[in-house]
Amino acid sequence: MEYIVLNDGNKIPAIGFGVFTIPNDGPTYEAVTQALKAGYRHIDTAAAYFNEEDVGRAVRDSGIPRDEIFITSKLWLQDHGYEAAKKGIARSLRKLDLGYIDLYLVHQPYGDVAGAWKAMEEAKAEGTLRSIGVSNMSPAIWKKFVPDFATKPAVNQVEFNPLFQQKEIRALMAETDTKLEAWYPLGHGNAGLLGNPVITKLAEKYGKNAGQIILRFEVQEGVITLPKSTNPERIGTNQDVFDFELTEEEMKEMRALDTGKGSHDPDAPGVEEMLRGAFVIED
Repeated sequence: MEYIVLNDGNKIPAIGFGVFTIPNDGPTYEAVTQALKAGYRHIDTAAAYFNEEDVGRAVRDSGIPRDEIFITSKLWLQDHGYEAAKKGIARSLRKLDLGYIDLYLVHQPYGDVAGAWKAMEEAKAEGTLRSIGVSNMSPAIWKKFVPDFATKPAVNQVEFNPLFQQKEIRALMAETDTKLEAWYPLGHGNAGLLGNPVITKLAEKYGKNAGQIILRFEVQEGVITLPKSTNPERIGTNQDVFDFELTEEEMKEMRALDTGKGSHDPDAPGVEEMLRGAFVIED
């Protein structure tokens, strides 16, 4: 596994295991257990995934030293604001029960983000959060909040894959050395992406599958990737991308696939309201 150094000096595995939509009370536990056995050392969850307990239990039961596993979780909208965020952070720490969280993100950047960020900065200073960052920040949202942050985000977790390469936000993030972390790094199974001739040609050349070519491209771009699977074979192959390297010409071919369009627009009318009404996280 390769590691990326964040702007606060902490190191994060270049490929992590995402557990979005995997149910708690068993399935997430089994998936994380399988991922850890396969060699993953970075698990990405969130309060709003409702499976922090399973993630924590799988890590505790793994027998792997805590300091060898990187855990990400995220603060949900209902917990924005200074006092609410302190409660949300405490809830995630309690549910994970791992002592500290390696990376904690503002999951959806709406409302009192500044108050939430202040609480996260304090938790970082206390050591219960090792690194802090944001998620789903578009260029407009980034410009609204980040210039006023005393601590610049270590990461911005956004949708990213070869068809949507987030060039504008990456230019802004470069100013603060904020790393991009990719959700939907494989385009959520997009057949047009996985079957793209550029990608299938490279897969044949290197003896890899299309997903591995995509993940290799992202790793070489300096992107932290979070592929999700409950298939044991795919869990293993998704991190088997460190035994080959794309040439600069091949990287240019992959960069040329960018359409500038993704499946989620954080700036679209009604998105904040939709997310606020999605669910409530109980203590």
